[in-house]
Amino acid sequence: MKQLALATLLFFTTAAVAPGIAVAQTRTGATPLTVPVTGTAVNGAFAGTMQIQRFATQNNQLVATGLLTGVVTQVVNGVTTNTSIARTVTIPAAVTNATCDILNLELGPLHLDLLGLVVDLNRIVLDITAESGAGNLLGNLLCGVAGLLDSPGGLARLLNQILGLLG
Repeated sequence: MKQLALATLLFFTTAAVAPGIAVAQTRTGATPLTVPVTGTAVNGAFAGTMQIQRFATQNNQLVATGLLTGVVTQVVNGVTTNTSIARTVTIPAAVTNATCDILNLELGPLHLDLLGLVVDLNRIVLDITAESGAGNLLGNLLCGVAGLLDSPGGLARLLNQILGLLG
């Protein structure tokens, strides 16, 4: 599940460009997961990392909370400035490039004799997976049906358990 893409961490907008420092409260004894983050700012760019400390749900949507640190580089009137950022942020998180197992069918060798018509088949393996994401209408539908019993709260609990194991 390494490619869980923990964080298609959606745009952090003003958290990266606002001045000031906030101190993150990490869970005792746990090591946060660090994810590289890049983005654009007004007249510049942001490069840094986010130390994910926990997952939760807000308004029935999965979110990640952690310490965002990095540098905003801006060019204003030909002058380049670098501003260090350290903020606790909560941003939407999503699983990307998710695939869902729809069908796994394995048939051993098969011999059919149907009134003189003989059919011999060797081993057959049929795997059908659905890929969800933008533009994958059928994949999104099948993954949604396959995950009807899933919930954002359950996913947040699972991700927090994984973070606990990593720490």
